[in-house]
Amino acid sequence: MEKKERKPVYYSEYLQLDKILNAQEPESNKEGIRADDEMLFIIIHQAYELWFKQILHELEVVRGIFKQPNIHNNTPDIYNTVHRLERVSRILEVAVGQMAVLETMTPLDFLDFRDLLRPASGFQSIQFKMIEATLGLAFEQRHAKNYYLTQLNEADVALVKKAESEESLLVLINRWLERMPFIKDPSYWHEAEGANFWATYRKAYEESLQDAERSNLETFDLLFMNDGSYPAERRFSPDANRNALFIMLYRDYPMLHLPYELLDTLLEIDELLSMWRHRHIHMVQRTIGKRVGTGGSSGADYLRAAADSHYIFKELAELTSFLLPRHLLPKLPDTLIKSLGYH
Repeated sequence: MEKKERKPVYYSEYLQLDKILNAQEPESNKEGIRADDEMLFIIIHQAYELWFKQILHELEVVRGIFKQPNIHNNTPDIYNTVHRLERVSRILEVAVGQMAVLETMTPLDFLDFRDLLRPASGFQSIQFKMIEATLGLAFEQRHAKNYYLTQLNEADVALVKKAESEESLLVLINRWLERMPFIKDPSYWHEAEGANFWATYRKAYEESLQDAERSNLETFDLLFMNDGSYPAERRFSPDANRNALFIMLYRDYPMLHLPYELLDTLLEIDELLSMWRHRHIHMVQRTIGKRVGTGGSSGADYLRAAADSHYIFKELAELTSFLLPRHLLPKLPDTLIKSLGYH
């Protein structure tokens, strides 16, 4: 069969630059007002939305991997997951750094066109809301829930609700952690060792605590020694917590390198989202002071309250409270050590 000749690809056509470079229409131009910085304002936010689109693409690939019933060790899936989540982290670093360009716009520069934007607001970025929902920020955890969807049109509300209705990455990661066999599989342990691992670890952990840290034991027992009631508000199950901590403790073994990188990258994403939110807070404070946002929110106060409550993987971050130095870790049985290494 003769190969069909492809049309030559031309740079500007491939990137559809005619659409991108003609997609800036300052409101100040329409009103005959000189506001030279509105072009910067538009381009910065368009760039953010393009990066948000890429983040959603990467997260969708990762979710597809974790929707599988099992992820085998001899596939590239976990490496691919870590690689894509690290890319999300790098994009978020760019997003945080990009704020410095926007900060070259002074408060007076912004005031030249700010009132022309009402009631539009960055709060109406549905892609950012979809990123949060895809990662695992539940509606119940959101600050000012009554304000959350009221600024969106019906089509955008439907998109956000659809994102919230699907299984988030947090839910899928919890399920993946629950399936890890290293703690529960009796073939790795002699009977006494398997039964006593967490009791042995708890004793070593208790002995490592300072007096001011003694209350940590209550949380330790809730997360790792609990076989009964468990707080409904917690997103990670006892099995997931136990396996996540095990990964953090024994990450030096080859089979746990990538699982550890995965958990660490999720925490890095949370941290970078927080940095972006707080950088935004400081910019808003500097630019509009105590005035309300163009969308009608309380401005910096709203952003600060949301930033303080919108941590997605805070339960994973909490696990670092229960780490022990390597020389105090319980010794693993040889059978398990062999399974955690290359062979």
